[in-house]
Amino acid sequence: MEDWKKEKQPMPRQDPRDRARNFNEVALGYAEEQALREAQRCVQCKNRPCVAGCPVEIDIPGFIALVKEGDFLGAAALVKEKNALPAVCGRVCPQEDQCEKVCILGKKFEPVAIGRLERFVADYEAAHTESRAAELPPTTGKRVAVVGSGPAGLTVAADLARLGHPVTMFEAFHKPGGVLVYGIPEFRLPKAIVQRDVAYVLGLGVELRLDRVVGRTVTVDELFAQGYHAVFIAVGAGLPVFMNIPGENLNGVYSANEFLTRSNLMKAYLFPEYDTPIIRGRLVAVVGGGNVAMDAARTALRLGADHVYNVYRRSREEMPAREEEVENAIEEGIDIRFLTNPVRILGNEKGWVRAIECIEMRLGEPDQSGRRRPVPIEGSEHMIEVDVAIMAIGNGANPLLPSTTPGLETNKWGNIIADEETGKTSREGVYAGGDIVRGAATVILAMGDARKSARAIHAYVMGERE
Repeated sequence: MEDWKKEKQPMPRQDPRDRARNFNEVALGYAEEQALREAQRCVQCKNRPCVAGCPVEIDIPGFIALVKEGDFLGAAALVKEKNALPAVCGRVCPQEDQCEKVCILGKKFEPVAIGRLERFVADYEAAHTESRAAELPPTTGKRVAVVGSGPAGLTVAADLARLGHPVTMFEAFHKPGGVLVYGIPEFRLPKAIVQRDVAYVLGLGVELRLDRVVGRTVTVDELFAQGYHAVFIAVGAGLPVFMNIPGENLNGVYSANEFLTRSNLMKAYLFPEYDTPIIRGRLVAVVGGGNVAMDAARTALRLGADHVYNVYRRSREEMPAREEEVENAIEEGIDIRFLTNPVRILGNEKGWVRAIECIEMRLGEPDQSGRRRPVPIEGSEHMIEVDVAIMAIGNGANPLLPSTTPGLETNKWGNIIADEETGKTSREGVYAGGDIVRGAATVILAMGDARKSARAIHAYVMGERE
């Protein structure tokens, strides 16, 4: 094999010194020449393990073959047969743990850059075509309500609309997109990209109703009373989780959920154009090791912090964040303190954060997650001076919708119990998928759940029991 085929075409990116102080997209995307070269790396193997590794079952070798031929629009159309959000997934999907992880080429060399090619064809299509009304089958008259317009809601809505079902999406916020707009920063996923993919779904005939909190403004039972034949619940996991350590109630302590929502959805980063209050710390600590922690730390830096610490109780090997996000954060100057855990937050006489007290950790035996359990090292306590602390240690299930839906079973964490293959819940005609079922997970896994549920809902409303 030629040497250039052994490694991925590099992704062009903003210089770290520039991007650390702006909210423009970090990764700039492939040019046509790079996409063509990368597509030539695919060996078009017979077993197609990458397809099995994709939660939404994209014909990956097929679309890459079209890229290789220069048929970029054909490639985009083929991707969209299975994925209504290709521009989003090309940016935030953890391909390294899914399709690229099982790529045959990856056994000896670097796997094909499937995600980068998916992003390329989606962006190419947007730049070279005008949106057209989709050709849809005759309506079945079987109305479906989708609660939430995040990745799972958008996916199930698109699939059901393409099957001829009238679909209405109910969104609690004033903009559609769910976690794609409130959780993921502009520099990683521009909101214009999200709105482009949302527009595609709405172009399939899906109706969108904003500012509708299902469970408060309308209940699931009332939706059935209004004539909906099935309901799909995709409300995500938006309830913040805290450590329950002393000082978490001080001024200057945020959940990552609130911090990112203020910055992303409510546009605090565009002050003074948007006058959304947010505390711009000089010295900021973000606690946690996932993608949300990386997003919060890099956002705090861009909001003007002099120094941002990321405090994580395990080592880099155990970090759940995507490797490229960790690399980007380090390049931008985020100070990651591995094997470190906060034990309390200290405040000044006015009730504002002034420092966090941490303890050093060592790794013991693996715990239930399969990762080595962190164990405190006695006598290693130390202070880190900060004026803002952001907790990014996970999110839980909001109890509002389950508590207003009699007979809807949840587990001990408040997540809705649903069948893995169909999304079917304990309530007749009610299905669920994504983070409200799984707990906080990834965009693409939520979309995979939604595709399975769409098939099951179609069978249900058409009278074919699963």
